[in-house]
This record gives sequence, structure tokens and C-alpha cells, in this order.
Amino acid sequence: MMNGIVVGLGGIVHSLITVYIWVLIIGALLSWVRPDPYNPIVQIINRLTEPAYRAVRKVMPTVFNGLDLAPLILVILLQVADVILVNLINAMVLA
Repeated sequence: MMNGIVVGLGGIVHSLITVYIWVLIIGALLSWVRPDPYNPIVQIINRLTEPAYRAVRKVMPTVFNGLDLAPLILVILLQVADVILVNLINAMVLA
């Protein structure tokens, strides 16, 4: 019974990480085309991504040759966290 709950919660967290990675990718792509800042979808994406970008920028410089690598750094960190999470859940279920 408990294993099913752990696997289910792990699946939800994995899905949330995946959705946020896609939000980061969409936000990075939007930054290249200069969308209308008053568009509600653009505002939502900016509100979801800017706090994470700010946190990464506090820790390390992210702009190299005029290119902001904060989205790439966040995607890599989230992928690593996701793999670690999946392995931990699998270890808990198998134990």
C-alpha cells in the first residue's frame, strides 16, 4: 500500500519537473522573438521563470558573450534532480 503512494507521489513530482522544464524552454524561446509583454501567457511564463533565473544569477554569472545561460543551467539542474529523485523512489520501493 505504502509503495503505491510513494510511486504515485514520485510520478507527480516527476511530471511537475517535466512541465517546469518545458516552461523554461518556452520562456527561453520567447526571449528570442520579443513577444508582447502585455500578453497574459507571456506574463505567466515570466512570473514562473524569473524567480528561478534570479536565484541562479545570484549564485553564478550566467551571461557569456551576450547569451544568458540561466535557462540551460536550470534545465540541467532540474534533470539531475529528477534522475536522483527517480532513483531514490525506486530504491525506497524495492527495499
